[in-house]
Amino acid sequence: MLRVIGAGLLWGVPGYLVGAALGALLVSRLSSNRHDRSQEAAVTGLLVAGPLCAIVAFGYGVLHALGKV
Repeated sequence: MLRVIGAGLLWGVPGYLVGAALGALLVSRLSSNRHDRSQEAAVTGLLVAGPLCAIVAFGYGVLHALGKV
């Protein structure tokens, strides 16, 4: 069981980093906000896109470790 959780974490941490970077990039490119665009991009990447991608990547890592993927 610990091996499965470890595999999920090994997928989840990079998933968070990739999600945060992509979220910040998308918001900075697509946002019409003119006053604090960089702050909006950072917060959205770190608090929304990063955790969502980490959850998806963790789930994939767990399924991969169990041999379901």
